[in-house]
Amino acid sequence: MKKKQLLLVGGGVVLLLALYFFGQTVPEKKANQAISPATASAAVHFDDILAKAKQKISPAQNARLTALENSITRGDVKDQKLHLYHQLARFWKDSARVFEPYAYYTAEAAKLENSEKTLTFAAQLFLDNLMTGGEPAMQSWWAANAKVLFEKALELNPANDSSKIGLGACYIFGNISDNPMQGILPVREIAQKNPDNLYAQLVLGLGGKRSGQYDKAIEHFLIIVQKQPQNTEAVFNLADCYDLKGDKLNAVKWYQASKKLIGDPGIIKDIDKRINELK
Repeated sequence: MKKKQLLLVGGGVVLLLALYFFGQTVPEKKANQAISPATASAAVHFDDILAKAKQKISPAQNARLTALENSITRGDVKDQKLHLYHQLARFWKDSARVFEPYAYYTAEAAKLENSEKTLTFAAQLFLDNLMTGGEPAMQSWWAANAKVLFEKALELNPANDSSKIGLGACYIFGNISDNPMQGILPVREIAQKNPDNLYAQLVLGLGGKRSGQYDKAIEHFLIIVQKQPQNTEAVFNLADCYDLKGDKLNAVKWYQASKKLIGDPGIIKDIDKRINELK
């Protein structure tokens, strides 16, 4: 089994649902993939994303989309835009089944609505894709969009730890700052204040794994599985960190545990293959 296939499983339930509804929209993540400002310098623009998305849909769908895009008339433009963004989001989700425009228009609607609930929902769409890996420039695009939404949500509710963690994750995984500690410190502060905040533990664990600090990552994943033994993402990432660290015994132990949580026979077969390679 290839390492990048194993790592893909660690994306969690959110990624599996995204693949189910939209198909795979991001490249598979490579182990300990480093991102530098140089490799992420090619900016991604939504116009380019939209143009590529339109190439994937039928002429009839393109005609319907054009009609939607041209539907704003004079009057209450804000309400019309809000309605249009909801329509466009539904089109890309339900009809075209292309994720990026769906996330973008959901975010645009959330900005107009300006409620904490809609802003955090839209931000999480971007963040979930950011944390599964992908091309550096695209990761920066996911992160930049999520950052704006989390910041707006925190303006409405500055005490929301989940939004603080989400914002921190944008800096940790999105290469939108030359100082990754800008994201790590607020998340670490929340985890130290409340070790039972498993979202903070997960972000710190994934951040440690990403940077090659496997011992630190293992500490965070162990906290999660002690509280939530059925947490597939934490269990698999724990196995993967032991594997990357070269601790075969513990890697096998946690790969075995992950099999009990995964219902896909194909994935289980691949995990068995990796277990046999480690023995």
